[in-house]
Amino acid sequence: MEINRNITNNNFKIIGDWNINARLLKNKFSQLTDFDLKFDEGKEIDLLDRMGNRLRKNREEVMDIIKEVNLS
Repeated sequence: MEINRNITNNNFKIIGDWNINARLLKNKFSQLTDFDLKFDEGKEIDLLDRMGNRLRKNREEVMDIIKEVNLS
C-alpha cells in the first residue's frame, strides 16, 4: 500500500488488497463498521473522513493507522 500524505491535493491512494486491510482494521478497532471501511476508487478522502469520525482521529492519524495495519 502506498500512502501519499498530500491531502490538500487529494493524492492519498490505497494500493493493495483493501479487503484484507479492512478486515485487519475491523479486528483492531471493533467500533468500525462495514460502512466506515467501504472503499470506492477515487473516494479515498471519504474513507479517511468516515474512519476519522468513528475513531475520533484526524486524517493524518487515520493514514498512520492504515499504514501501520498494512505493515503488520
